[in-house]
Amino acid sequence: MTYKLSKPNRHIEGDIHLDGSKSISNRALIIRALCGEHFDIKNLSTSKDTQLMQQMLASDADVLDVGAAGTTFRFLTAYLAMREGSQTLTGSERMKQRPIRLLVEALRKLGANIDYLENEGYPPLHIHAPNGLGSTHQLAIPADTSSQYLSALLMIAPTLPNGLELELVGKLVSRPYLEMTLHMMAYFGVEHSWSGNIIYVPAGKYQPKPFTVEADWSAASYYYALAALSDECDLRLHGLFSNSWQGDSVMEKMMRPFGVETHYEGETTRLLKPKGAVAQPFFEWDFLPCPDVAQTMAVVCGGLGVQGLFSGLETLRIKETDRIAALQNELAKVQVFLSKLPDRFSKNKDKEYFMVEGKAVVVDAPAFQTYEDHRMAMAFAPLAMLGEIQVEHPQVVEKSYPAFWEDLRGVGFEVE
Repeated sequence: MTYKLSKPNRHIEGDIHLDGSKSISNRALIIRALCGEHFDIKNLSTSKDTQLMQQMLASDADVLDVGAAGTTFRFLTAYLAMREGSQTLTGSERMKQRPIRLLVEALRKLGANIDYLENEGYPPLHIHAPNGLGSTHQLAIPADTSSQYLSALLMIAPTLPNGLELELVGKLVSRPYLEMTLHMMAYFGVEHSWSGNIIYVPAGKYQPKPFTVEADWSAASYYYALAALSDECDLRLHGLFSNSWQGDSVMEKMMRPFGVETHYEGETTRLLKPKGAVAQPFFEWDFLPCPDVAQTMAVVCGGLGVQGLFSGLETLRIKETDRIAALQNELAKVQVFLSKLPDRFSKNKDKEYFMVEGKAVVVDAPAFQTYEDHRMAMAFAPLAMLGEIQVEHPQVVEKSYPAFWEDLRGVGFEVE
């Protein structure tokens, strides 16, 4: 399936009621399962990933297939490893190419009993009842690993006999996601201490409390992109919190150089771009704390002809697809180029730097591939502000934002 997208003008106005955050929803579901008592969760994400999480947690099947849902797979690996019984956890072909060794080894040290069924270090996994749970309560983990591994370990920590002392070795790359996890654990009654590079979570019990999921700032990023590419914008986003736990709330600051203003009005976040506002010619950002908005910003820079210097893209290579390669392939279709700078040009030898150059030329309805990656579809959709485009396999947005195309129609896009 392919969608054709166009926008008759570059004026954006309207109201968008954003879905609940997938990241927060999945954490809330795991915490509720670990709590052992039911509590209400309002504004739960309608994403496919969250629906899968609900289904898997409610299932007693021998084989649990999470498809392409990476967060779901990692959180469930830790959750199932602490339970009695035996289950196989598997996923899509792409999921079987995404490493899981570091999390499995950490869980084994805690007493988990996990076998690889195909390739060593990769899904699928056969997870048995734990053996010798609590024999240690100390783990040392590379700090530059996936935040989903670390969050998975932190969420099960209070259920361990002696809690968990988690040492983060090296440079931490995903602090906002860990802070989100710890904020949520604290809301449900589990405290922690974080001193230097050591996080300590004592043994304890989650307390059931009604919970409301904040709207998704990652989803909001696509509307910020529309605002940036517009000639004029007055767009109201509903459901975001001004004091957010989500790292992607940095979009507010990130979009100021592009002429986009953010105003909080009660439960409404208003995006304004005054007529005549002009983007600054150069943009630099380290995306290590917020990798999910890197694709959006690459497209915005290309759409406006802003030279972008990006760092912190390392984790993009192991997402739903190799997002760096995917960006390079698709941006080139509109004469925009994402290039890795040689090491000798890097300001910091520990970082990789990429340059976005060129101004998008949208002619002859270029067709953008999505690589089974929801964020590729949604990041490139705003280019329809510049001319008709095509998006292949648009249904991939179901992973995180099923109503995306309908919401675009609501602000004046033609989607066929």
